[in-house]
Amino acid sequence: MTWWISWDYVEMTDDVKCCKFGSRVSIGKYSHSSNMSVDSLVGNRQVFIRTGRFKGVTVAIKRINKDRVELTRSLLIQLKRMKDLQYDHLVRFIGVCVDPKPYCAIFTEYCPKGSLQDILENDDVKLDSMFKISLMHDLVKGMAFLHSSEIRTHGNLKSSNCVVDSRFVLKITDFGLNLLIDNEKNYNPDRYAFWRRKLWTAPELLRNQFPPQEGTQKGDVYSFAIIAHEIIYRQGAFWIKNEDLSPQQIVENVKNGGYPVFRPTIEDDTAEEELLQMIKKCWAEEPMERPDFQQLKTIIRRLNKDNESGNILDNLLSRMEQYANNLEVLVQERTADYFEEKRKCEELLYQLLPKSVASQLIEGKSVMAETYDCVTIYFSDIVGFTALSAQSTPLQVVDLLNDLYTRFDAIIENFDVYKVETIGDAYMVVSGLPVRNGTLHAREIANMSLALLREVETFTIRHRPEDKLKLRIGMHTGPCVAGVVGLKMPRYCLFGDTVNTASRMESNGQPLKIHVSGITQQVLVQHYPYFQLECRGEVEMKGKGKVTTYWLLGKNDVEGQ
Repeated sequence: MTWWISWDYVEMTDDVKCCKFGSRVSIGKYSHSSNMSVDSLVGNRQVFIRTGRFKGVTVAIKRINKDRVELTRSLLIQLKRMKDLQYDHLVRFIGVCVDPKPYCAIFTEYCPKGSLQDILENDDVKLDSMFKISLMHDLVKGMAFLHSSEIRTHGNLKSSNCVVDSRFVLKITDFGLNLLIDNEKNYNPDRYAFWRRKLWTAPELLRNQFPPQEGTQKGDVYSFAIIAHEIIYRQGAFWIKNEDLSPQQIVENVKNGGYPVFRPTIEDDTAEEELLQMIKKCWAEEPMERPDFQQLKTIIRRLNKDNESGNILDNLLSRMEQYANNLEVLVQERTADYFEEKRKCEELLYQLLPKSVASQLIEGKSVMAETYDCVTIYFSDIVGFTALSAQSTPLQVVDLLNDLYTRFDAIIENFDVYKVETIGDAYMVVSGLPVRNGTLHAREIANMSLALLREVETFTIRHRPEDKLKLRIGMHTGPCVAGVVGLKMPRYCLFGDTVNTASRMESNGQPLKIHVSGITQQVLVQHYPYFQLECRGEVEMKGKGKVTTYWLLGKNDVEGQ
């Protein structure tokens, strides 16, 4: 008597578990002519089933329309078999209350997602092909187990008694208790519901005046085919394209047989060919031609190969896990790309500004102007550039300067110098800032000037290969102030008389010669005597008067200290 339940142990819930369907309640393709009772609807919602609490667990309660339940030996055997039956895709039978007050009822496992029919008719629920195959897979596994159990058959299989639990696992209900609920099936033949419930019934059972109460296994296979068709097309049970037949007309056409047999419409390219062929075999007119559920398990498993567990939620979680892993890899790749782009941007910024200055700007710090006691500044200019530009196109001038200064930029990388800027054909370089280097600034600028002069002597103008560039170079040593000017396209600029004097040294020089100021000559002679210098004499300079300057000719083969 483990199946026996008393109302004293059942806590009834006040509400009815239901699902909101949007603008209207749909109970299938034939809802417009249904005689659905008012009790089955709550507002604009379709009721799943009444529920209660039994031993702390929510259970589904199905009323038995009997004033008294007679516990015969056959019924007790059915109840014992149902209580012993346990499977993932069968709704678990909990027990029966035979006390007529308030009413006799069957208690089963509660599946909160409602019936398969509810899900298929809810347009808000989107089902992809994998989801549909998973639902069929669950149904086939449940029926295969049921057919191999002592229950043997279902006999009343349809989409409304296939329910879905919270994990989106499809489970089969309303089986095995035909002796207990037989009286509920005494529908009035004149009512719509009487014919609608026969849409899933196999033709051989429709033709049998006294069909077996428990149904047949081949009849269950036919019912599965109708449900599978519902799942694929989501047009209600026994959908006939471009036809508006009543359930009674459909049932009569199926019962009459003939050739071709009357079956739901199957359109090509709506599902995999193997799946459509399986459905056609399952609703074959001859019962022996229909496959059993063990064979169907093999077919469905092959169609559902991408979902190893078969369960839609497990597959969803697996997809989410795979997505999370892919997302993690994607984040790592995007992060690496970000750091690579950040590195490129920083390198570009370091080309425009000194690294120490650029780092402060990146960190959002303000860059203060700084005074340097002694630096050496280099200026160079192309002699005759104005005349050369007049005889060339603008693009040719751009190509000329780009070719020349690209080679210059590559050369100065070998020296401890900082390129300040290029303005037209003017090229300005400094050593001794922003990183102080003692007296090395004079040596570095001198070595660099000699290297650039050698490069010019071998440089070929692309559009005037017969002409030679004549570079005029000047250099001067002294104090200066350096700082960043502006926020938009900031420039690192040098200020002070040393800058002006270096510019005067260049403008008062001669082509293909390095003009050195007296201060720079003193630093080189005192610290780096291996440089070859020649006195030029006094030169009149604007704003300076007469000053003594020198030519830098070269240096000895062996550098001394």
